[in-house]
Amino acid sequence: MSRRGRVPSLAGRRVVITGAARGIGALTAKRLHERGARVALLGLEPERLAQIAAECGGAPWVECDVADRAQVQEGVTRCVEALGGGLEVAIANAGIAAQMALVDGDPSIWDQTLAVNLGGTFNLVRAAGPYVSHPRGYVLLTASLAAAVHLPLMAAYCASKAAVEALGDSLRVELAPTGARVGVAYYAELDTEMTSRGFATQAAARMPIGGNGRLPIAPVGPAIDALERGIAQRSRRIVSPGWTRGALPLRMLLQRVAEREVRPRMAEAMELAHAEEAPLTTPQPTRR
Repeated sequence: MSRRGRVPSLAGRRVVITGAARGIGALTAKRLHERGARVALLGLEPERLAQIAAECGGAPWVECDVADRAQVQEGVTRCVEALGGGLEVAIANAGIAAQMALVDGDPSIWDQTLAVNLGGTFNLVRAAGPYVSHPRGYVLLTASLAAAVHLPLMAAYCASKAAVEALGDSLRVELAPTGARVGVAYYAELDTEMTSRGFATQAAARMPIGGNGRLPIAPVGPAIDALERGIAQRSRRIVSPGWTRGALPLRMLLQRVAEREVRPRMAEAMELAHAEEAPLTTPQPTRR
């Protein structure tokens, strides 16, 4: 037995995951499947979803735009039916990001980021909430260290993740009478496709973020370990890397430090940002 005590078994737990076609969502699905959970996948990329589902023992999957409330409702309903009519865990993992200057950047980046990161989280909570509102239920919302420390050219992402954190805090209290628990996941910069795509701009390369600063990009493996453990224990907070846990209470101080670090390079970074078009980390469907 580890010094943290025995981790509860995941065997038999029924889990729905958004953003499951790639990155942390796909890795989490495969890890939970390996531990005996029954997973169901929601995401945008049908070919990749089918591949991940096959690697998860033929798991059910549904192509779904999390920003579309009706699609999420239908997708969750189909997944729950495929899992036998019940659900223990709902994981709001889907997320996107893109560089955007607030004053004169592309406003569609703001709209799409909030629609997916915040709206998609709300939509999953609405759709899956009734199924997990029981003493074994658990909802995990994906925030980020960006919920606590806010960087320039990342306002849409930071605002969406701060709002997800707030949503999780409110949901935790609302679900308490049912016995269900709510967790919020906080990641720093992890070695994922989202990170590499998001920081692959000339402006980001001039700033001490995305691996260009004093804190290197962290491996994703420990994050999946932390997720496995946190989901099994229905934890209030899941963090990776480990130092993120200590950073969260210091957010006001760290915000000042971050501002001081980036300020000397901001003029050059803003000039570059205005001249380049930064795509979203995951292409989105056309929405009305």
